[in-house]
Amino acid sequence: MSRVFNVESEINPLKSVLLKRPGKEVENLIPSTMEGLLFDDIPYLPIIQEEHDAFAEALRNNGAEVLYLEKLTAEALDAKGSRKELIDQMIKESGIHVKDVQKELSDYFQSLKSEEMVAKMMAGVRTDEMSIESSSLAWLADRKGEDLFLMDPMPNLYYTRDIASTIGSGISINQMTYEARKRESLFMETIAKHHPDFKGDALKIWRDRYSDTSIEGGDILVLNDEVLAIGVSQRTSGRAIEELAHSLFSKQNGFKKILAIEIPHVRAMMHLDTVFTMVDKDAFTIHPEIQDLDEKMSIYMLEPSKLDGQLKVSHHTDLTEILKTVLKVDDINLIPCGNGDPIAAPREQWNDGSNTLAVKPGVVVTYNRNYVSNQLLRENGIKVIEVPSSELSRGRGGPRCMSMPLHRSAE
Repeated sequence: MSRVFNVESEINPLKSVLLKRPGKEVENLIPSTMEGLLFDDIPYLPIIQEEHDAFAEALRNNGAEVLYLEKLTAEALDAKGSRKELIDQMIKESGIHVKDVQKELSDYFQSLKSEEMVAKMMAGVRTDEMSIESSSLAWLADRKGEDLFLMDPMPNLYYTRDIASTIGSGISINQMTYEARKRESLFMETIAKHHPDFKGDALKIWRDRYSDTSIEGGDILVLNDEVLAIGVSQRTSGRAIEELAHSLFSKQNGFKKILAIEIPHVRAMMHLDTVFTMVDKDAFTIHPEIQDLDEKMSIYMLEPSKLDGQLKVSHHTDLTEILKTVLKVDDINLIPCGNGDPIAAPREQWNDGSNTLAVKPGVVVTYNRNYVSNQLLRENGIKVIEVPSSELSRGRGGPRCMSMPLHRSAE
């Protein structure tokens, strides 16, 4: 039986959500590979799993069904026997082009049960796990002798928000920006194509992962059933936003506006949701450094044009005013991360103080370490559910980053 897929708000009651429990892929980080794999530190696996389990339990306690990426992928493979399709594409996208090495890896994956195979793909394949003998010059001369991994681990997978985005009754399966993350959305593609609860008319595909332009889910906020906000960021291009706009406006009648919000293209603010999230019908967290001294910034509103194949684009600089207009509210409450303090604000933003996950209007999950921001949220009438975060925060992502909502109920 197909599931219900519908997200028409950032804050409507959360009914089902996709997570990825951190696994061996996190432990396969080492200092020499951290930068390439987009990490600043190495989390301690037993504790990061405890913290992630506490996060999942907080969501369940607030009415959400928690699904896991690794389990759904294995179920999709068992349902349709599509193992070879995923194996071949994963090997190709891992940069392994030598035929006999491809065959060795393919045979190895085929020998595993589906859950084991998915876990191993995510964790990475160490070079010393396999005794590969090849006469190919590409294998003998091109590979680096110090390479510890034949297939790199994917430690960023616990940030399920980025690999795909539920928008209305469909999804965008995202083309990721950096090589370290590009393979991650293969798992979501496998689920969407082959899992019996996902395939069919219930789930529309607005954009697939084979586009030439990159867009990541941390930049996509569903403000209501007519308006999206998308960050023009380090990891999402203006061209990608235009492509998604063309697809959405031509394939459905609900969403009518997209706010493309420019933010600094730096790692500390890699996605829009690291500096701006919705916590209630008229309230948002914000990191003050995305605005200039006059509280201005660059915002472009995209709307369908009467001219075929074109978009109507208008430029705005006042975030509060444009949000009041598109959300049809009298005022907007922008709650500054770290209360705008010159020390607390950048510290807590680095630890995702602005990255909240709403489980219903005015109720959000946050990291416990961001105590200044959490207290300010409470003072502004927001109920805050804190989760432990000493290890989870090391990957530079918060509760919203770690969750991909599949269904939020209309109130």
